[in-house]
Amino acid sequence: MRQDVWALLGVGGAHVDRIGHVEGPYHAGASNPGRLVTTVGGGVFNALRNVRLAGLQPIGLISARGGDYDGGLVGDTIEAAGIADLSAVFLDRRTASYTAILDAEGDQVAGLADMEIYETALPRQLRRKALREALSSAQAVLVDANLPVAALTTIGLRAPGPIFAIAISPAKATRLQAIATMIDTVFMNRREMKALTGQDGAAAGLAALCDLGFGGAVVTNGAGPVIVLEDGAHHAVVPPAADEIKDVTGAGDALAGATIAALLRDPDVSLAQAVCSGIAAAQITLRCEGPVAPEFETAAFAAIRDGARIQTLQDLAEETIP
Repeated sequence: MRQDVWALLGVGGAHVDRIGHVEGPYHAGASNPGRLVTTVGGGVFNALRNVRLAGLQPIGLISARGGDYDGGLVGDTIEAAGIADLSAVFLDRRTASYTAILDAEGDQVAGLADMEIYETALPRQLRRKALREALSSAQAVLVDANLPVAALTTIGLRAPGPIFAIAISPAKATRLQAIATMIDTVFMNRREMKALTGQDGAAAGLAALCDLGFGGAVVTNGAGPVIVLEDGAHHAVVPPAADEIKDVTGAGDALAGATIAALLRDPDVSLAQAVCSGIAAAQITLRCEGPVAPEFETAAFAAIRDGARIQTLQDLAEETIP
């Protein structure tokens, strides 16, 4: 699909997720009864689908996949999501995959990322003229830390508009330091923040992210408050209690996607205000099996969004943030 201007162009992960759900108590180092569910996910792709659910268009995706069965499944899912697919297919490569084991409460107990294709194929792909032109025509770009530093740097130097980033994991989050000053807002959890900064505390962690050059940051911590760095100020967005948790997979990506959609739709909205929409998307995703909700039911979304409270970190004592 050719597009002169993209409202948002994502570059990063789109791969197969295999999620094992343990039935009953989880026993480490032993065989556990349960079931395995296969879906298509990836940080950037999950977030883009949530951007699409929030009504922002047109959006496109640049990723890489193999010519295997999993690659066909990924391609079909991108098409079904209504996202323009600018990805390359390497017939001799294996499509990336992510495997996770969740306990009976939906919390992850183990994960395995097989993503070698992103390390080698995506940087080469970004040298193509058509993709360089796509980046140059995007009003905003979303990347994830599945990309190696060389690819992140190429994107940072070419993107004319704001760049958003998803940290993906503690092991990969440090890659984003290379383009910290080019990133408008980075999304991560507290473990990824510690990997980047060495800091556990909310205020210290946000200050350290600012020192690294990040202009904005959104840091989640499970069901706890979401801490936000915006123009040097520190905020906490306190979510309402989640009604139901069926599957935690994709909740952080949902928060990122809906937050980005809110920011791009309304340039006057603050980052903390946009995070309220992100929290609504995340909680709706938690109610569903799989990484993306089928829809954002308007009344439910609005109720969660309006139930989130924005405070400064000074007003919300550090010990109240888990």
